[in-house]
Amino acid sequence: MLEIKNLNVHFGVIHALKGISLTVHDGEIVSLIGANGAGKTTTLRTISGLKKPTDGQILLDGKDITHTSARDRVKMGISHAPEGRRVFPTMTVLENLELGAYLRQDKDGITKDLDMVYQRFPILADRKKQAAGTLSGGEQQMLAIGRALMSRPDILFLDEPSMGLAPLLVQEIFSIIKDINSAGTTILLVEQNASMALQIANRAYVLETGSIVLSGAGSDLIQSDDIKKAYLGG
Repeated sequence: MLEIKNLNVHFGVIHALKGISLTVHDGEIVSLIGANGAGKTTTLRTISGLKKPTDGQILLDGKDITHTSARDRVKMGISHAPEGRRVFPTMTVLENLELGAYLRQDKDGITKDLDMVYQRFPILADRKKQAAGTLSGGEQQMLAIGRALMSRPDILFLDEPSMGLAPLLVQEIFSIIKDINSAGTTILLVEQNASMALQIANRAYVLETGSIVLSGAGSDLIQSDDIKKAYLGG
């Protein structure tokens, strides 16, 4: 279980996260929704260890990891597919995937997980010798998710996986996210497509200007008049 308690983050004088608290239980999909600049990406980057909080606590299975390095958080089972995909464009698809397993020493396990990624994303198997920068946006998103899975995470952070994708690809990506969760990986999802994010979420939190203003079951929030007006065009 992941617990965030009273987390504050500053960028200079800007108070980006204002005492947020949230919980992600094992096996859940938890969505974090909100407008641009609400603090969603900052939340993921802080939990991943890429941004230091001003104060507050980050607990993983009851252990305080607030000051643990990003590298060690990966070892502890956290993996992060960042906003904008961030694939290494001049490296091949296979090399990008292998980088996802850079902390692992179990060669047989890495080979097995490569096969798993290729089964989940057959297009990546077809393109494994191709430079990642030549892939389409949807293919790069699949590569970013596949690379994150190569660390064999217990909890996977996905930051805006549908950004810039055509509607049919969005449906495919969200179907893949549900499959990954069904296979046993807990997911914390940041997403501007609130409708899709709430449809697949066990629970969700709504961020506005660095504060959590609403939380509840995804099925309840998608029916909320406030959510419909703010995020669903209702």
